[in-house]
Amino acid sequence: MLGPIYALFVEKVWGDLMDASIAGGIYALMAGLTTIISGKYSDIVKENELIVVLWYAIMGLGFFLYIRVDSILFLFLVQAVIGLGEATYSPAFDAVYSKHLDGHKSWSQRGARESMNYFTAALGAVVGGLIVTQFGFETLFIIMTVISWSSAIYIFHLKRSIL
Repeated sequence: MLGPIYALFVEKVWGDLMDASIAGGIYALMAGLTTIISGKYSDIVKENELIVVLWYAIMGLGFFLYIRVDSILFLFLVQAVIGLGEATYSPAFDAVYSKHLDGHKSWSQRGARESMNYFTAALGAVVGGLIVTQFGFETLFIIMTVISWSSAIYIFHLKRSIL
């Protein structure tokens, strides 16, 4: 929901294009480093769903912290939290998703998942822009926080089978 209007948010906290670029770099660096660790940890955890729960919780924290951003340095810290959360998710989600694939249709199922990501991003971009235009960034961040934390709680309470 934030992607297309992120630069406007950075500008709102007195940042410029270079600050937005550095924040993006911090996010990617943190995500890259953490993905290595998360991937190794996901191999030994029997209930990868719990790592996905952790991801939603961390992402919700990051979105909540966006509400408090009042300087570029704090924005950089929030981007590190978001990068940590994103990297926590990828290997664990892929492991959970792979457990539930039909072996005969796994490539079409993966294709459907990937296209769903793009469709969701498309809808989120428009909805995020509408929310910020009508109500401001704080409302968007509150909605993103609530969705993330609600997802964490929902997934935590799902029945899991240990394979």
